[in-house]
Amino acid sequence: MPRPHPKEFRDDVVAVARRGQAPVRQIAKDFGISESCLRNWLHAADVEEGAKPGVTSSESAELRELRRRNRLLEQENEVLRRAAAYLSQAQLPKRLYPLVTELAEAGIPVTVTCRVLKLARQPYYRWLRNPVTQSEVVQAYRANALFDAHRDDPEFGHRLLVDEARQAGQSMADRTAWRICTSNGWWSVFGKKRGKNGKRPGPPAHDDLVHRDFTALRRPNALWLSDITEHATSEGKLYLCAIKDVYSGRIVGYSISDRMKSSLAVDALSSAVARRRIDGTHVAGCVVHTDRGSQFRSRKFLAALRRHDLVGSMGQVASAGDNAAMESFFALLQKNVLDRKRWATRDDLRLAVITWIERTYHRRRRQTRLGRLTPIEYEAIMTTQVALAA
Repeated sequence: MPRPHPKEFRDDVVAVARRGQAPVRQIAKDFGISESCLRNWLHAADVEEGAKPGVTSSESAELRELRRRNRLLEQENEVLRRAAAYLSQAQLPKRLYPLVTELAEAGIPVTVTCRVLKLARQPYYRWLRNPVTQSEVVQAYRANALFDAHRDDPEFGHRLLVDEARQAGQSMADRTAWRICTSNGWWSVFGKKRGKNGKRPGPPAHDDLVHRDFTALRRPNALWLSDITEHATSEGKLYLCAIKDVYSGRIVGYSISDRMKSSLAVDALSSAVARRRIDGTHVAGCVVHTDRGSQFRSRKFLAALRRHDLVGSMGQVASAGDNAAMESFFALLQKNVLDRKRWATRDDLRLAVITWIERTYHRRRRQTRLGRLTPIEYEAIMTTQVALAA
């Protein structure tokens, strides 16, 4: 079964096809997919939006979730059945203290309950004076959500951390988040230095394995370059994280978002790995060279590198030449797309960027260093030659 294309790529291709500026067959050719594949994506998108009958992905996911919950409930019922038999024999008075309180609120005296359950009253009253309150439990969940957000994006202040915590299901006021972050010393790396004479260790970074030598081995997936660029629209900024294979100059993965978070770099890396696997090439051992931006130093990005068996590499601080080959691509994008006009919406700029990359840069723009071939032509020819030589 063929591997699926990244969802972000599918959504962008569908959006371009719906604009109707070219036939479906031509759009499928420009983006390197079959016409039937694109029509299937269009049909699935219509089903998702309710324009055509069918089971949407959310309904399918809901059905899977219901089945999962049903299995979980069956397991929980078995746990409760066995726990009831265990508690009926075990001497665990502390586990029964909440029941004593509940019965007391219902009008049954504590003396009567303790006598029936054979519990001593003094230990119960000591527990009653110092229980773990519900507010403490809520506080712990909130602190855990804020800590996870701070660990993933250490440059965020408490106002951005509380947004991430709310997305994780833990709502709180900004002042509450500030109090929790202050008490635990979770400061933004861009903020005032605090604690230990103002010294705070930064996130880990990789050594520079490239040293400005942007010549990969004569095979794909030997050296990838990645960076993030931004451009303003009337709706606000749009951020693009792209990954370039030095072997052919092809943009093997990208991610576009209205926020520059660590997930932007992680999604671009996941897109590159998925699309290379579709091409039938292996990515293990590939060197991924970036600058020292916080997105590339985040725990999420480092975990993604380890998960895909990739090797990290980073240039020096404030040294654009250490990633010059990627900067040259962004300069080309700036000249051909970003600066051509003023962009009203993020969607307009997004579709223009991915259309230029997939249609023009990959399949129409010939490069001298590739023997006047496009990146797609170069990979197709060289891969065939390597296969024949093997």
